[in-house]
Amino acid sequence: MSARTLIVLIILGVIAVVGGWYFGPGSVPSEQKSVYAGKLMFPDLVPKLQNIARIELEHDGKILTIAHHGDHWGLVDRDGYPVQEAKLRSMLTALTELRLVEPRTSKPSQYATLGVESANAKGSSSNLLRIFDRSGKVTLALLVGHQRSGTAGHAPEEVYVRHPGDKQSWLAEGHLEVDADPQVWLDRDIMNIDHSRITKVTVSHASETLEFDRTGDKFTLLTPAQHPKLDSYKLEDVARALELLTFEDVQRSGSPPGNELGTSVFTTNDGLTVTAHVFQWPKDPLQTGGEGDIAVRFSVTGVDKAEPEAARLESLVNGWTYALGSWKKTSLVPSLSDLAAPTPEKPATVRP
Repeated sequence: MSARTLIVLIILGVIAVVGGWYFGPGSVPSEQKSVYAGKLMFPDLVPKLQNIARIELEHDGKILTIAHHGDHWGLVDRDGYPVQEAKLRSMLTALTELRLVEPRTSKPSQYATLGVESANAKGSSSNLLRIFDRSGKVTLALLVGHQRSGTAGHAPEEVYVRHPGDKQSWLAEGHLEVDADPQVWLDRDIMNIDHSRITKVTVSHASETLEFDRTGDKFTLLTPAQHPKLDSYKLEDVARALELLTFEDVQRSGSPPGNELGTSVFTTNDGLTVTAHVFQWPKDPLQTGGEGDIAVRFSVTGVDKAEPEAARLESLVNGWTYALGSWKKTSLVPSLSDLAAPTPEKPATVRP
């Protein structure tokens, strides 16, 4: 064998080895992995976040849009109602801290396994996150897949991600929660007024008016003076109607959403007055409320030291109609029959 032939065979052997190393199925060179390990995925994102104006979250072909409205961020399909700013801040912070761990599959047939397939496909498990600046230009676009919890005690969480249009998927370090469900974004808290502050409640129906009063620790019904025996727990529910009050859904106030059920006026011992106009939420499946829910519109006023609280609450509730669960009806606009104590059961007759 000539020296020339030997050199050619050596070169071909090296090419074969290198080719198998580089193109081997499912293999990524350790040298290549080390280049990416620990590198920030978006190293220049922090200053760009100062100029963002809109965020889109796409899942299963549906798009949720969060936009900047004056001094807050709100859901576009809920007329700009405020989102949970802590949740939004957490997502944006996670993006700035996201670090590459290693490249994963670049085969489209395997994307669904990691949850990084196209987000506009029906049944897709991925979420497409897009952030736009004030000029409408895309600041960031990322397909976010399955989260992977660390197996060791203090191991960091990891998530599969892929840039749209890029075949290469990645495993990244970080806890990135991306959810296109509007229900998890809404700031559901309306107000929280402790029952001990409520001194008077007036409930008006088309056919009756109920007046409640607190004397010390006792909450009683004053009007009508003649009434059946009342359930003390149901009376306290009236006083607690505005405690930890949250909503099921929300929409801008327009024409009355349904038949009016009544009006209630709550007065506190420090000058706060909350008025609730209660309607039956329509059973139209296109409406946001569920069957049997009630729709409530609030207005708040205050005097003396209650003025700042009243102004804050009024700025939140003004112009909005809230869908509340049907169980809130008997605490916000109860009828006399709603409050009646249950009729005692007659003891069973024992036959001799």
